[in-house]
Amino acid sequence: MIRPRIIPCLLLHNGGLVKTVRFSNPKYVGDPINAVRIFNEKEVDELIVLDIDATVQGKEPDYDLIRDLASECRMPLCYGGGVSSVRQVERIISLGVEKVAISSAAVRDHAVIRESARVVGSQSVVVVLDVREDRSRNLYGVWTHNGRVRTGWKVTDLARRMAECGAGEIVVNSIDRDGAMEGYDLALARLVRAAVDTPITILGGAGSLRDIGNLIAEIGIVGAAAGSLFVFKGPYRAVLINYPSRIEKDALVNDYIWSCSRCEPNAH
Repeated sequence: MIRPRIIPCLLLHNGGLVKTVRFSNPKYVGDPINAVRIFNEKEVDELIVLDIDATVQGKEPDYDLIRDLASECRMPLCYGGGVSSVRQVERIISLGVEKVAISSAAVRDHAVIRESARVVGSQSVVVVLDVREDRSRNLYGVWTHNGRVRTGWKVTDLARRMAECGAGEIVVNSIDRDGAMEGYDLALARLVRAAVDTPITILGGAGSLRDIGNLIAEIGIVGAAAGSLFVFKGPYRAVLINYPSRIEKDALVNDYIWSCSRCEPNAH
């Protein structure tokens, strides 16, 4: 049986590892290579690394850093930031990265997703949708450039479009919940899950392992991604790289697996 994934998400800013709150006020929390080494020891399911400077500053992906990250990483690695062409996607994959995340370019030119999926395979193409709730219009809208540019797309419509273009995974990143550690936006997660059959990962808001358990119970097979939860510890947010133990991870997903096994006698 395919299991839910628990995924640390690291943000790069000025070459260092940072954590933001609602896409603002980046706080330096360490060296990205050192963080990867620690996560190796903790046997994480997967790792997402996003450069939050590249697109805003109009820069190419930092291929030297990507090579260093991939050479250290012993788990599947997804890298995003500044990716706007199939050529860049191919180059990043050639450096040992399993998945390439595309955000602004995917909104601007859907062909980038279609062609990238054709060249490297859908399983290696991830679309990141940064989402903000618009309560006045009762919808979730997609924004780009670190939440500065409104796209005019509703998240469900764009998620469907990206799936049609061949995206192998869609990461839904809640701007409103980013760094707040107050729980995932489960209503947003349900909307996207109902809109597409493509694998999804939900990011933004996790403040405890219970939040991850609630997401898995609500959505089922999902990527549960988090930033602050895995780099901070305690009420004063002391910087400490952490990740649930194997026993804790099993406890988070066992109820879901048990419920599935009742419905599917041959599931294993």
